[in-house]
Amino acid sequence: VQLQASGGGLVQAGGSLRLSCAASGSTFSIGAMGWFRQAPGKEREFVAAIRWSDSGSRYGDSVKGRAASSRDRVKSTGYLQLNSLRPEDTAVYYCAVTKSRPITGILPRESVYDDWGQGTQVTVSS
Repeated sequence: VQLQASGGGLVQAGGSLRLSCAASGSTFSIGAMGWFRQAPGKEREFVAAIRWSDSGSRYGDSVKGRAASSRDRVKSTGYLQLNSLRPEDTAVYYCAVTKSRPITGILPRESVYDDWGQGTQVTVSS
């Protein structure tokens, strides 16, 4: 599966962004889509994930209550809505998909995912 992330940009603190991740190729095989981010000098961290079949979702502690993931199976596209953005949300955001059917408990694990997109930059100014 090939992934194309978009929707990043420069936003002021308190603002919102909606990231998109368009999948192509063997999209019928998608079991879940995850979102991760990596800030300069930091390790990549889990942000959110959604199961393709039933929209079961999981969120990282750093965005819980401020993020919402969704998917459009017809368009083979996943979305990550980020609200109340903070400067510490500044990072490159990556989407990834797995062909497995994971339980929500393991969605935060990078090893679950088979294919990764190229990332989209989100910059939050104070």
